Amino acid sequence: MGEKIYGVDLEGKITPLAVRDAIIVCFKEAHREVLDMTDEFAKWDSPAECEKFRKMEIEAIVKGAFEEARADFANPRREDLIKAIDSLAKLALQFRNRDIVEKHYGEIKRLIDRMEGEDDVQPEK
Repeated sequence: MGEKIYGVDLEGKITPLAVRDAIIVCFKEAHREVLDMTDEFAKWDSPAECEKFRKMEIEAIVKGAFEEARADFANPRREDLIKAIDSLAKLALQFRNRDIVEKHYGEIKRLIDRMEGEDDVQPEK
C-alpha cells in the first residue's frame, strides 16, 4: 500500500466516487475546529451521536457545494468534482487562510488528476 490522501491509496484505482468521499473527509478534517465550537453548544447523549451529527453536517455542506455548482453528487464526473472543490474552496476561505485552503485543494486536485476514466463511475444505490 502506498501514499494515501484522505483515505485514497494513490497506488490503487481512484474512482470519481472515491474522490467525492475524499472531499467529505478533507472538509471534515479542515473544519474540525468549527465543528468543535458547535459541540460547545450542543448536549450530545453520546460520542456516537456527536459523530453522526458531524458527518451529516459536513455531507450537507459538500452536497450543497455540488448543487451550487450544478454538479452530480451521486455520480460525479471530473468536471463535477472540480466545480465542487472550487465552490468549497470559496466557502473555506471564509474560515481558513489561503495557504491552508490551497493545500487541501491541491491534495484533492491531485486525486482528480490521477482518477481513472469516468466510465468507471458506479451509480450509488
